[in-house]
Amino acid sequence: MPTIRKIEAKPSILLTQSDGAIRKKRVAAYARVSTEQDEQQSSYETQVNFYTNYIRSNPEWEFAGIYSDEGISGTNTKHREGFKRMIDDALSGKIDLILTKSISRFARNTVDSLVTIRKLKENGVEVYFEKENIYSMDSKGELMLTIMSSIAQEESRSISENVTWGKRKSMADGKVYMAYRGFLGYERGEDGKPKINEEEAKIVRRIYSMFLKGMGYREIANALDREGIPTPMNGKCWRVRTIISILSNEKYKGDALLQKTYAVDWLNKKRGKNTGQLPQYYIEGSHPAIISPAVFDLVQNEIAKRKDQHKRNTGPFSNKIICGDCGAYYGRKVWHSKTKYKSSIWFCNSKYKGQHICKTPNIRDEQLKKVFVEAFNQLLQNKDLYVSKAQKRINSLIDTSVLEKKLESKEAEYDEAYKALKDLVDSNSNRLQNQDEYTKKFNEAESRFQFLEKEISELNTKIAAIKAQREKIAIYINALKADNKIIEEFNEDLWYAFVDKVTLYADNQLNLQFKDGSDMSISIDEKAEK
Repeated sequence: MPTIRKIEAKPSILLTQSDGAIRKKRVAAYARVSTEQDEQQSSYETQVNFYTNYIRSNPEWEFAGIYSDEGISGTNTKHREGFKRMIDDALSGKIDLILTKSISRFARNTVDSLVTIRKLKENGVEVYFEKENIYSMDSKGELMLTIMSSIAQEESRSISENVTWGKRKSMADGKVYMAYRGFLGYERGEDGKPKINEEEAKIVRRIYSMFLKGMGYREIANALDREGIPTPMNGKCWRVRTIISILSNEKYKGDALLQKTYAVDWLNKKRGKNTGQLPQYYIEGSHPAIISPAVFDLVQNEIAKRKDQHKRNTGPFSNKIICGDCGAYYGRKVWHSKTKYKSSIWFCNSKYKGQHICKTPNIRDEQLKKVFVEAFNQLLQNKDLYVSKAQKRINSLIDTSVLEKKLESKEAEYDEAYKALKDLVDSNSNRLQNQDEYTKKFNEAESRFQFLEKEISELNTKIAAIKAQREKIAIYINALKADNKIIEEFNEDLWYAFVDKVTLYADNQLNLQFKDGSDMSISIDEKAEK
């Protein structure tokens, strides 16, 4: 009978090359911490130092580097540059063994973890998880890794939920947080609360001023670019969406709307806009304001007005010229664009639409500029008269305090109607009653509730419009008082500051309406083309 003798395995840390020569195993380590807190910073440095010394102290290992990601979440590998670089090096044959503290340090996503480890195994690269004492090449390794990775992923989900709960609790308590690094105009104060950065606040105020003067988003961005003013992220190129964001962010008037977005998927960190999925919290007067509430509301009205026009802004005269025949806006066309005779012509967009042909003339940029110079100089020569007229217009506006008292009364009625509706629903769920009678009462209560809701909305809109008009006229008066110099050529800033719209008539009469509602008619000297 044959003799069977078992020869025990002797796993070597040394590897054989294709030519038969023995080489050391190339060993690398991966270190990661998920936050930038001081204690975690220390943990990160400790991991790097430990693995560097540990690998170099083994005579049969060759140091293949330390790969790391600092302040990065482990739930997916998308933004982990150190991790991705390590995997690329391992797959290209530069690493034989990867050491890491634990599965949760490697990845908290079960799928990412297993797919990566299998890919490494196929290329002869092993991973050792110190805390769990698991080698990926071990026959039981994959089962253990699947179990441990799932546990790590569940732990990550639990942590994410706890963090989310904490943030939502803070929101409900009225605590406001700002991403100061990319938020123009504010910095963290010594007490930890938002503090105005005056140098940056000047830029914010200027953006609001340019917009109220009539400049478009792109024009504002271009103006800031020309002057070399850095963006909120200290970049060199202002984008339209950045201007829109600054103009529509309620934090600039000292308020804060919390939970604008929410985590759609905790695993891949995808966020979505909160359109009612979760409660929001509006905090009034939560921090110092850079823009007054009246100016902010005026800007929101102007944004809505421009959105309704659906017109593309192509310069200072865009969305300003109106046809006296049909009421349509004038559009711009460039004539002789490739010659020295290049000029811009404005014409009624609806001139040849339908049976009626508008008799209003076309008009050139030069004619419009000349008319404005004449009109502005007339304003200055009769400054006191126009200031007085503007002040009378402010005084003639309805006193909003009367409307605000009415609003307060309607809101009290609204609260009562809501309570009545809720009591009705609760009583129906708690005791048996005639459903026909219940439906009738419910419909009446709901109708009352919706009617009050509509009334409140209309009152709010009316109050906001009056305040916006009052603020608009006040800005116009201040601008008029500040300017004393007769102009000889077209000034775009003054055009934006003073002119609301221009109406052109068939008899070559051009009527300029100013920001305060007053107007002035001027004849076009040069014969306009029909």
